[in-house]
Amino acid sequence: MDENFLAERFEEHRTHLLAVAYRILGSGSEADDAVQEAWLRLSRSDSDEIENLGGWLTTVVARVCLNMLQSRKTRREEPLDDVELLPTADGPEQEAVLGDSIGLALLVVLDTLAPPERLSFVLHDMFAVPFDEIAPIVGKTPAAARQLASRARRRVQGVGAAADRDRQREVVDAFLAASRSGEFEALLTLLDPDVVLRVDAAALATGAAAAHGANAVAQTFSGRARGAQLALIDGRAGMVWAVGGTPRVVFDFTVSEGRIVAIDLLADPETLELMELEPQAG
Repeated sequence: MDENFLAERFEEHRTHLLAVAYRILGSGSEADDAVQEAWLRLSRSDSDEIENLGGWLTTVVARVCLNMLQSRKTRREEPLDDVELLPTADGPEQEAVLGDSIGLALLVVLDTLAPPERLSFVLHDMFAVPFDEIAPIVGKTPAAARQLASRARRRVQGVGAAADRDRQREVVDAFLAASRSGEFEALLTLLDPDVVLRVDAAALATGAAAAHGANAVAQTFSGRARGAQLALIDGRAGMVWAVGGTPRVVFDFTVSEGRIVAIDLLADPETLELMELEPQAG
């Protein structure tokens, strides 16, 4: 591909790449460096073999940013007061994209996250990158990448609110009791009409199946879950099934306005290792 034409195509993606890098790094100068490194790697690559240039460049920028985040851990962090703003945009289109940058409050929260958590959250929640594309960047399975983003999301949303934790505990506790006793109607009252039950590949291999809708999910759990127990999962109420004290399956609940909107059955060992699990009496 002609170098001038390649440079023109790269410039079409520069604003997006700069936005990705800034949201991951929180530094205008470092974001510029990451984007420039992406251009250098592109210019040295066989561009004719790249089918999706935008996706390829986003992946490269993400990898570069991850390396930069990890290198920060080996040196003294700079004060947050020194966080640099994005460079001035060149036109109205860039102004619109860059104007939607993250604020200092969010940067403070993101700065507490481990690099893989921060990258997974930013790429998925801010740029809708699928977890199967994020996974190889952070060196994890898609399920593990989902968990990294989920943990980051909880911190960003301020999961420390005691009232939310208590309400989540009440709902999950009631769900476990209704499941064990086979109280189908009680389960329905706890489930959102559009609730989804998701299972990862490891759980699927054990015979678990995904479901959608309150009736289907209630039927899945009614009269079951006798071997599960309440647990705190990354600080939130959920359930865990353990064998000999070793967690085998985690039931990760998402509760909104007092109803369960999603349940994730997670059995992938790598994913479970990333979780902070604390069994609870009940």
